[in-house]
Amino acid sequence: MAGEAAKRAGRYVMQPAGYRAFIPAPLPPDPPIQYDDALLDVLSKADRALGRLDAVTGTLPNPDLFVLMYVRKEAVLSSQIEGTQASLIDILEYEADRVTRDDPVAISEVFNYVDAMNYGLARLRDLPVSMRLVREIHQRLMEGVRGGERYPGEIRRTQNWIGAAGASLAEARYVPPPASELPALLTDLERFIHDPAPMPALIKVGLAHAQFESIHPFLDGNGRTGRLLITFLLCQREILRQPLLYLSHYFKRHRSEYYDRLQAVRDRSDWENWLRFLLQGIFEVAQEAAHTASAIVTMRERDRESVAGNLRRGAAKALLLLEALFFQPVISVKSAANSTGLSFATANELVGSFVQMGILEEVTGKRRNRRFRYQRYLELFADPLTEEPRQARS
Repeated sequence: MAGEAAKRAGRYVMQPAGYRAFIPAPLPPDPPIQYDDALLDVLSKADRALGRLDAVTGTLPNPDLFVLMYVRKEAVLSSQIEGTQASLIDILEYEADRVTRDDPVAISEVFNYVDAMNYGLARLRDLPVSMRLVREIHQRLMEGVRGGERYPGEIRRTQNWIGAAGASLAEARYVPPPASELPALLTDLERFIHDPAPMPALIKVGLAHAQFESIHPFLDGNGRTGRLLITFLLCQREILRQPLLYLSHYFKRHRSEYYDRLQAVRDRSDWENWLRFLLQGIFEVAQEAAHTASAIVTMRERDRESVAGNLRRGAAKALLLLEALFFQPVISVKSAANSTGLSFATANELVGSFVQMGILEEVTGKRRNRRFRYQRYLELFADPLTEEPRQARS
């Protein structure tokens, strides 16, 4: 691609201070996206996989029981891409008893992500995806955590850049547009998102995410906000009824390529390879999520039968505890009592019965302040690259 076509993603402009900043071109790209056989094939596969995932969602007896785990998983993985060290097990163990030896700031970052996603999905009932919504989400995402002093929810008024720790503007890998360009760029992006002109929905999502990352409108938290934007767009377009797609799993696994593909859009207007990469990720993660959702349904029915068969007299209360485990799969006896409304003694007895049945595992080895895991359920969400769900923590 040469000449003007090479600038269809934007251009680098020398700034008075002596560095080059990238100014994105308005969407959609001109010349338009080239739909070769490879791109059409992966687009078709991604569409079908999302359709199957959404269909599986309809088979869940109570989607709310499971959505929180998917949201937590996406929150952990998206935060890990940005260097946060908290794992899914860290989050669940902290929720179980609010006692942790890990970095409380890292845990807060993940909790903020969960809060921002839930808030954004609720706001979509009244407010479409817009910069107003994005600013509200960013404020919740960054409040009280690292970067929280850098004006959460406010479009930046100064230059930012991407590079190694301590890198100057001259050494930056990427310099987004100057602050003076942001109002027009963000208006163009919002206009594109709501443009009724025909375009495959997943292509629009991919273009919007890359454009947002190139604009980099906040001083911090752009990556996490941009990945939340993908979820909001999928749900707003009703491609997914529930946020059961943890795409950050794919981005984290291919972190270098993720950043390289975005940079290739800026440097070479290589929209097509970025879209192939994103669509392949949607295809892979949607397949994985559909399998997980089906496995959850099977596990739930098997464990309900086990509880009903083994605890005939106390089955009603035991089933209440089992349902609570899908919300909170790492528990203490106290948290089990709180989440079910049972007395401590009754909860303690039921937890012991669940251990005997192999539903729960005690993981601390202590006589007091014990924690228990719904291990088989957790293993459905374990990332072999980052999680070690059978490792006991004291």
